[in-house]
Amino acid sequence: MKIWIDADACPGAVKDIIYRASNRLGVAVTLVANQYLQTPASRLIDAVQVPAGLDVADNYIVAQMAAGDLVITADIPLAAQVIEQRGHALNPRGELYTRENIRERLNVRDFMTELRDSGVQTGGPKAFGAREKQAFGNALDRFLARHAPRS
Repeated sequence: MKIWIDADACPGAVKDIIYRASNRLGVAVTLVANQYLQTPASRLIDAVQVPAGLDVADNYIVAQMAAGDLVITADIPLAAQVIEQRGHALNPRGELYTRENIRERLNVRDFMTELRDSGVQTGGPKAFGAREKQAFGNALDRFLARHAPRS
């Protein structure tokens, strides 16, 4: 199992949690972004810079991931592709996307896009704070307890 991070918009606090988990459990992590990313010195953590463009990082992750891998992303269409490829997707706020909930998340996303496109002010997501950081850390710990390889 490997952890992939859709890193362009991933909060730094989430990356830090993942780095610590990677070192603690020996799980490889790859960050994918269209900009240079500095990562901690670790044989388990690397970064890939992809060209700028719509869905370039997403397409790279889907092409490189394997069944059972975990992808950290707030991008619902990417999460749907990951699940279709038999991977796992967790958003930076601690919500695990599943076969059972991904269709609903896509429908809500599409509906909100239609509202915004018609001029309705929908507001953005709530600020990322201590509560969201803790929710992510707890969700990652639960996931890794069930899925991380045992040494």
